[in-house]
Amino acid sequence: MATYPTTGSSRTYSDQRTSTDSTTGADPITNRYSDLNLQMIPHPQKRDIVPLKGELAVKNAVKNLLLTNFYERPFNSTLGANLRSLLFEPADTITKLALENGVKNVLTNHEPRIDNINVVVTTHQNESEYRITVIFSIKAIDEISEVEINLRRLR
Repeated sequence: MATYPTTGSSRTYSDQRTSTDSTTGADPITNRYSDLNLQMIPHPQKRDIVPLKGELAVKNAVKNLLLTNFYERPFNSTLGANLRSLLFEPADTITKLALENGVKNVLTNHEPRIDNINVVVTTHQNESEYRITVIFSIKAIDEISEVEINLRRLR
């Protein structure tokens, strides 16, 4: 506790930062980020859509960026990773590098809440499916998170 005298009165200010809010018990860092759940699952009692908060909100935003193709969002034609355009390319090292670069570029340019992005691309099932694993750290939480996306071409 630090005391800072002012003219006519003395006030006491707390210099300590608490990890939980004393009134609600909620963690302010976890509740800093919120996002709309695109699955539109209503709360059973409130009948309202339950928002995603904290780490789940950031993971949802990363997944949405990765699954967005160019020209899908109005007035922002370059937003997205455009991963579906590489599905029918030969499953070789060049395609894997293009997938990795697309993921890193979209996350670096459009997701300021994450850092230390690592992308692992593997092929499965007769080279007709890509498994993309994105490992990153969320800046406010300092935890390592992971998002996995499977891209499969249907013939």
